[in-house]
Amino acid sequence: MSIIDILRNAVQAAVVAGLAMTGTSAAAQDIKVGGKDFTEQFLLAEMTTQLLQKNGFTVSKRDGMGTNIVRAALENGEVDVYWEYTGTALVNFNKITDRLTPEETYKIVKEKDAERGITWLAPSRANNTYALAIRKDNPTTDGMVSLSDLAAAYSAGKSPLMATTAEFPKRQDGLLGLQETYGFEAKRRNIRPMDIGLVFPALQNGDVDLAVVAATDGRIAAMDLVLLKDDKHFFPDYALVPTIRTETLDANPRLGELLDQLSAKLDDATMQRLNGEIDVERKSVEEVATAFLTSSGLL
Repeated sequence: MSIIDILRNAVQAAVVAGLAMTGTSAAAQDIKVGGKDFTEQFLLAEMTTQLLQKNGFTVSKRDGMGTNIVRAALENGEVDVYWEYTGTALVNFNKITDRLTPEETYKIVKEKDAERGITWLAPSRANNTYALAIRKDNPTTDGMVSLSDLAAAYSAGKSPLMATTAEFPKRQDGLLGLQETYGFEAKRRNIRPMDIGLVFPALQNGDVDLAVVAATDGRIAAMDLVLLKDDKHFFPDYALVPTIRTETLDANPRLGELLDQLSAKLDDATMQRLNGEIDVERKSVEEVATAFLTSSGLL
C-alpha cells in the first residue's frame, strides 16, 4: 500500500468517525430554507440562511412561494424549514375557527403538526396578524375606528374600495370569515386584489379607501395610517414561529438551538423596524439581515 493510500484511508476514517460523533451525515447538512412571497418572509429566509451558513451548514434558499405551496414543500421534503404563523396553521391547515388564546393556538398547531412530521420550535413575540388600514382625511372612511364601523358602511350600501392580497378574499381567516363574523358583504366590485407590493401605494395614492395589511409592516408608521380595531376579535394570533421537518431536526439538533435563538430576538417592534428598512428606506434584504444578525450577536 502506498503512502498516498495510507493517508487517504486515514482521512476517510477520520471523516467517518467525526460524522459518527456528531450523529449527522454529509447529506443532512444541506438544509433547504423556504419562504413566502412578501417582505417579512424574504427577510426571515435570508436571516435563517445567513445564520445557518455561519454555523457550518450548507444552505439552499427557496423563497417567494405562496402559503400553500411552501407548506406542501415542507411536507414533501422539498423544503426543510420555514417560518410560519400560528393563525395560518390553525385556520388554513387545520380548519379550526374557534376563538383561542395565543397559547392555545400554538399548542394545537404544534400537536397537530407533530403527527405530520413537522416540529414547531419556540414562538417569537412577533404577531403578524391581519389588519385593515385606512389613511387619514379620506371622506369615505373618516370617522371609522373599528371593523364594525366598516361593516356598517358596507351594509348601508356604501362602497369603500378595499385593496387586498390575492389570497385574502379566498381565506377563511381572511375576507370570508371576516364577513361572516361582522355580518357584511363587500361584494366583488369593491375588492381590488393585487400584489402585496402595490397595496400601500394604492392606499397612499387614493386609488383605494382601505387596505389589508400585516400588523408588523413598517409602512404603517411611515405613512401614518390608522388600523381599524378588530372589536369582535376575529383575526387569530399570528405568532411567527420557525417550523422544521422533524427528521431534519433529529439529524441536526443544532438547528433547533440556532433557530430558537433567532426567534427570541423577534417582536412586533423589531419586525416593523426591519420591514420598514426594506420597504421604506429601500435597503436590501441581505443588508438588513446581516446588520440585524450582527447587532444581535448571532453572526
